[in-house]
This record gives sequence, C-alpha cells and structure tokens, in this order.
Amino acid sequence: MQGLDQDRHALLPAPSGRSRPASAASVDTSTPHGTVPQSGIATPDSGAARPGLATPSGGFGSTVTPWEALRGRRVIDLAQPMRRGMPQSPNHPPFRMALERRHGDMTRPDGGSAANELIVTGGHVGTHVDALSHVSQDGLLHGGRPAGPLQSHLGFSDLGIDTFPPYLGRAVILDVARVHGVDVLPAGYAITPDDLGRAARDLTLVPGEVILIGTGWSRRWSEHDAFIGARDGTPGPDEAAAHWLAAHSPAAVGAETIAFEHIPAGRGHAVLPAHRVLLVEHGVHIVETMNLDPLLATGAREILLVLNPLPLVGATGAPVRPLAVLA
Repeated sequence: MQGLDQDRHALLPAPSGRSRPASAASVDTSTPHGTVPQSGIATPDSGAARPGLATPSGGFGSTVTPWEALRGRRVIDLAQPMRRGMPQSPNHPPFRMALERRHGDMTRPDGGSAANELIVTGGHVGTHVDALSHVSQDGLLHGGRPAGPLQSHLGFSDLGIDTFPPYLGRAVILDVARVHGVDVLPAGYAITPDDLGRAARDLTLVPGEVILIGTGWSRRWSEHDAFIGARDGTPGPDEAAAHWLAAHSPAAVGAETIAFEHIPAGRGHAVLPAHRVLLVEHGVHIVETMNLDPLLATGAREILLVLNPLPLVGATGAPVRPLAVLA
C-alpha cells in the first residue's frame, strides 16, 4: 500500500455506515471561473463568467443569474453544531448558552411573549476562521507587524476577523483519506506534500481560492476526547505540507480537526508550525473543525463555497457556517 503502511492502516476501525464512492466524481474545470479578486468576492461585471455558478448543462462558469444557476443545486452545511460540551481546544474559552428569558416571564397585553438567550463563547470553538491576528512569531504578526501596538483588552485594531472579506467562490477538496483508501486517517498521521499532491491530481489550484483537506476526522465528532486528540493526536498537514499549501497562495485553507495541522500523540497544541507558516508568514486564513464528512461522501472535488465568519471587530477568530454548493 502506498502512503499509509499496513500498521497504520490496522489502526483504523472497520468502516460503518456509508462508504465513499470508489473514485472521485470529476467536475468539469475546463470553463473559465470568471473575474474573482483576491477577496474571493465575485465581481458583477456583465458578460464575465460568474465563479462557481453552474451552466444549464451543469458545468461551472455562466452568465445566467445566480438564482437561476443555483436553483435545484444541492447545498451542504459544513459546520459542526454548537452546543455546551462540544469538543474544543482546552486553550480557548468554551461555548456556553442559557435562556435569559423564557416564554411567560413577560407577557404583552395582547398575550404575546418571547424568549431569548445569553451566549458566551470563545472565537475559536466550533467551526471557525482564524484571523491573521491569531498567531504571532517572536512578537510579530503577518507582514512583520509588532503585535503589541495592535492589541488591547478590546481586541485588535487591525488584522482582526472583521477584516476577512466574505468569500464566495471555488474551493477544491483534497481528500487525503481517499488517497489511502480509508474513511478516516489514523490519529496522529502527518499529511505530507506527497499526500496533497496525490489528492490534487488533475485539479487546478488557483491563487486566491480555498483548499479543503479531507481526513475523515469529522466522523469522530461524537467521540469527545478522541476528537480533541490530546492522547493519540490528530491527522493534519505537517510543516512541509503547510509550505506546499502556502506555495499555491490560497485565500484560506480548511480541515476537520480542532487545530487543522498535524498533532502528534501526547503533544497537544504545544507547537503549531503550520499556523506560523500559513497565518504569520503567508497571510493564509485557516478554517478549523469543519464537518466535511457529508461533502466527502459525494466524491466532489470542487465546489462553490460560501465562507463568511461573524464580523466580530478586533477578534482573533469567529464562528462560521460554511456552505458547499454542488454543481
């Protein structure tokens, strides 16, 4: 077996439930993707192909209206549900929600009533996007900017998640688990540049777009401790693979685990070299804790992605509900 050796493969439980298709469904990439600035926001210029929107024949790139192009298309929610006690990094404040007002606590003269809640959460729990202010190296943020002058108890005056432009455009899926013929990569597996290259075969990686990495790890969401991986680690790109990703100049990269990158057994989040490479050195945003399982099950290798984190001014990250639109 290439890549994973027999011992690693033996660590994997027998697949249960659905199985992925034997081969990835290839999506036509021969048509132009239209005019997409680095922000990932489609420009409304007349006559240009609109990125990610399907033609009546099913390919990408068309001058039809967005609502016509999207009618009948399958939309997949790529966010994990947010609830108390969900798996998260121990380094971040947890998600908490409680009803502040219940129906009947206050009743209007006409008999109407309302309920509402109080939500307290860290910016890096659940499915979320890392801002460029999230990680520094030797006191410096992306672009060599000192972190000190930009941060205060109110957040960051620049490079916060509110500076992330809403993304509507193409994303490619590099299903590394499929490359190795498994549903879920083993805990602590380090994804290499060779793994990514094999998963990207026959795909065109375009600067300014998004790259998603499939490990199958979102299948383990219900296994709280195993999902976090403090004891056994989690699969993800190693430092060399992070450089491979950065060399393709994506707007963002995303994966299924809490920390995105390779976490060795017993190491926790002590050192995060891929975060340094992507956020600090190259200004590439990271999307973590994505629920890619339903998307990987389709075999799709490219999608229209909607990625729009909450615009929390000065925050180092924010929850997001990514949506995949299939052609």
